[in-house]
Amino acid sequence: MKRFMDEDFLLHSEFAEDLYHEYAENLPILDYHTHIPVRDIAENRVYHNLTEVLVDNPVARRLMRANGVAERFITGGEAPARERFQYFAEALAKAAGNPVYTWVHLVLKRIFDCHYVLSGETADDVWSVCSEKFADGTMTVRSLLEQGNVAAVFTADRPEDNLKWHRQLKEQGYPVQVLPVFHPDAALDIANLEWGNYMLYDLGQTADVEISTMNEVREALAKRIAYFDSMGCRTADHAFPRIIYREAEEYELDDIVGRVINSKGAPTQEEIEKYQTAVLRFLGKKYAERGWVMQLHYGILRDMNSKMAAGLGSGAGFDCISSSNDGKGLASLLDLLSREEALPKMIVSSMNPSDQIVIGSILGAFQTEDAGHLQLGPSWWINQTPLGIRAQIGYMASLGIIGTAVGFSTDARSALFWPRHEYYRRIFCDALASLVDEGLYPPDKDALGRLIKDVCYENVKSYFHI
Repeated sequence: MKRFMDEDFLLHSEFAEDLYHEYAENLPILDYHTHIPVRDIAENRVYHNLTEVLVDNPVARRLMRANGVAERFITGGEAPARERFQYFAEALAKAAGNPVYTWVHLVLKRIFDCHYVLSGETADDVWSVCSEKFADGTMTVRSLLEQGNVAAVFTADRPEDNLKWHRQLKEQGYPVQVLPVFHPDAALDIANLEWGNYMLYDLGQTADVEISTMNEVREALAKRIAYFDSMGCRTADHAFPRIIYREAEEYELDDIVGRVINSKGAPTQEEIEKYQTAVLRFLGKKYAERGWVMQLHYGILRDMNSKMAAGLGSGAGFDCISSSNDGKGLASLLDLLSREEALPKMIVSSMNPSDQIVIGSILGAFQTEDAGHLQLGPSWWINQTPLGIRAQIGYMASLGIIGTAVGFSTDARSALFWPRHEYYRRIFCDALASLVDEGLYPPDKDALGRLIKDVCYENVKSYFHI
């Protein structure tokens, strides 16, 4: 029986231990998908207590709700930070097998040098030990990135953003590369009641385009892509419940855009699909022209608890997995872009683990002469258990070439994300060692070491031109 989260946890053989400690442990971190506010990095935000860094995120909120904690202790309000942390600690103690349990203890060990096992009984001790780290004001975003050996972090930015914080970081010569990511979800979400106002007054005015036709939608997006590109952007991210492919004539698209943007009628489901297909087709071409990576992740239903989301806002922990995608929409989109010789580099992920094998098989049908051009993306947080990560690694290996993969990203909301890369790297090294144990790969540490360095660092660096 292993000791709780010792130096070799998640590593089940001496060979796995050697692979991790010799090749993976000290690699720099490049995280290509986070939601860390770039302003926090530019202004070097100071964190003040454990509640701020461990409790104020959607994953912790879901955990506490599952334990029956009153909402005033989950989302804050007037409840004291220490009291909220107590409720979190009590819930965490019951969460055996939940990845949050491991992540929290990794943060406590690696960032705070705190070796208590967090529970309701130890919460006061943990709070006291960690408060010493907060007391001198050095627990900042930049110090945390430096501590974690983070070489590059990608943020989430809307097309209308002026990217002033990214510009400030460049002017300061900040050594960590902080790169913007183009997130055009609001422009794609034509079913949203606020879509018309967004297109007219946010995207349209920023791009200096008066939008009333499909071509003007393209023009506005193209202008913002050019601006993001000038600011060092290398990738764009898109989220959907599922990907549907439905072609349309230009006059149909003009009618859909003109009618909806002028509040003359909501789009039908078929019209939503026609519009989104047209936008994705255009965006894919633009990304291919500039060498950007197109990230697609689906299987997501946003803010499904409408009663709670109405009071707490979007992103408060009410997203869900959608039912499995049949894959035809994704395959049809890739086929179109391939025929038009405009297939960008692409990372495709799903919140639904049953989609992994479907995605992997589709990507294998459209690979190009550029090794690893299309990537099966990492499982998102709801699948980030050892079982979920091992399954995803297995699909990558069985449906493609694991050595061309771009490893792991966290979808993190704060600068305390980097211990989760350790979590992934341990599981990855153990999975490779298992192949050796089963006689499916020779015990060649040099070859496997190169593969580990490629997947966890070098491939990400070259794929995104960092």
